[in-house]
Amino acid sequence: MDRVDLLINGAFRSTSRRFPLVNPTTGETVAEVCEAGADDVDDAVQAARAALAGPWGAMPVAERLRLLRAVADEVDRRRDAFLALEVRDTGKPVAFAGTVDIPRGAANFRAFADMLAGQHDEAYHQDTADGRGAVHVTQRRPVGVVGVICPWNLPLLLMTWKVAPALAAGNTVVVKPSEETPSTATLLGEVMRDVGVPDGVYNVVHGFGPGSAGEAIVQHADVDAITFTGESATGRAIMASCAADLKRVSFELGGKNPALVFADADLDEAVAGTVRSAFSNCGQICLCTERVYVERSVFDTFVAKLAAAADALVLGPPEGADTDMGPLVSAVHRDKVVSYLDLAVAEGAQVHAGGRVAEVAGFPGGFWVRPTVWTGLGQQARTVREEIFGPVCHVTPFDTEAEAVALANDTEYGLCAAVWTSDVRRAHRVGGAIDAGMVWVNTWYLRDLRTPFGGMKASGLGREGGHYSTEFYTELKNLCIKL
Repeated sequence: MDRVDLLINGAFRSTSRRFPLVNPTTGETVAEVCEAGADDVDDAVQAARAALAGPWGAMPVAERLRLLRAVADEVDRRRDAFLALEVRDTGKPVAFAGTVDIPRGAANFRAFADMLAGQHDEAYHQDTADGRGAVHVTQRRPVGVVGVICPWNLPLLLMTWKVAPALAAGNTVVVKPSEETPSTATLLGEVMRDVGVPDGVYNVVHGFGPGSAGEAIVQHADVDAITFTGESATGRAIMASCAADLKRVSFELGGKNPALVFADADLDEAVAGTVRSAFSNCGQICLCTERVYVERSVFDTFVAKLAAAADALVLGPPEGADTDMGPLVSAVHRDKVVSYLDLAVAEGAQVHAGGRVAEVAGFPGGFWVRPTVWTGLGQQARTVREEIFGPVCHVTPFDTEAEAVALANDTEYGLCAAVWTSDVRRAHRVGGAIDAGMVWVNTWYLRDLRTPFGGMKASGLGREGGHYSTEFYTELKNLCIKL
């Protein structure tokens, strides 16, 4: 795939406007991506609208869900092709993408097909004065055309996390992948076409946000809903734009997620869990931990163990058998993270591990940063308050449970948290007191796709997963029948 095309109404389309796709491991341009203009976006929306009124809208639910399961099977069958493109676009290790990104991309279609297969209407009988009564039936119907705007950190996983429930509920979609990671969304278009999904149901337009494809989708009058994962500032801008048409929106936004480690926790387990939650995918997961609060009696031991574990992580090429971490996604993002490495030192942080760019033999052009552990900063330091989205964490001591909860909640964000303790009563107290949409106890990123996913405060609006996704992607109506 040396050129990444648009997909509109079942056909791939090239445009004269193009931008480079860069491999983060080498810093080299590996493909050209066709940028959609407003006319391309309009064609995609109209194709989605026609499919909604035509073959997709008329299709029996069982057949629609059969096609989605066929999509999942075909993604599995073409696993190596998806994996190669995902690794090329992101630079992440094959071991990570091959066990997380691609399998979950397929699993999302199966999971939501199964959930929708079990959906049922409700009925209520009402007595009336004439004795004949009435029946009220609740019905769900698709919202319509959904604009799906996706991030670059888990491209296939997070895109299908939105597309699968939207299609299962009977909607059609116009997808804008991140400009950094466009390839697997395009390859999924081939899969959709090959298994028999009608033209126009799934459309892909590439480009940027303001003044490009993203803005055109958000402002299009025939787009009925927008689902977006990305930065909180972008979410605010999208919400303001959607207000004019009263589009419904679902946002999964930023986070500055805390982990709380109590002295009664299994310390080695807590260290291993924090290494995973702070440095997985180079810290480029919205759920990653950037603030760690540790009970003072075990603080020094925890910091020493965490720093040693961070230093032991191997940075290398995606296919490396020993590779634990790849590069950051782009030079721009690498420079942003490096600016925080410098800021932390300027603010007075003590660096226990990392704190610098990395050199990986044979890959001098890659966007490498060492996993970093800091201490010594106050709660108001920018490094502690602002989302960095890189392989970094700051560790702070606490003395009481109440103090730990207050520190965890002292943020504009509220996406997730991790609590490490062997006291089940504390787990319930602290977990319930933290202002976050998801709290893990003695684990991290353990997901059941039936459960709600989303954040509080500046971390998002709405929930995804299970029937919570169905609620967003469907309109609920009441049909009253007088008997």
